[in-house]
Amino acid sequence: MGHTVADKKKLLDRVRRIKGQVDALEKALTDEKDCSAILHQIAGCRGAMNGLMTEVVEGHIQSHLAGTSSKSERSKAAQDLIELVKSYLK
Repeated sequence: MGHTVADKKKLLDRVRRIKGQVDALEKALTDEKDCSAILHQIAGCRGAMNGLMTEVVEGHIQSHLAGTSSKSERSKAAQDLIELVKSYLK
């Protein structure tokens, strides 16, 4: 079973929260809120998407990177890559 299937509920919950944030952004634009409120909404949406991306990439690495070298080397390589992706997506 793939990691996105195993984590389906958790990932869908994240997507639904993101949808709510995007809906709030649309409402802020429709209601002609000031630009700082809109920028905060955009930043929140971006952060939520980055969080989702991080979670899926992390699952991918843990599930699919394991195919080379010794177990300890795979684990170290996976952890290094996870940390790199997390810092990139901040």
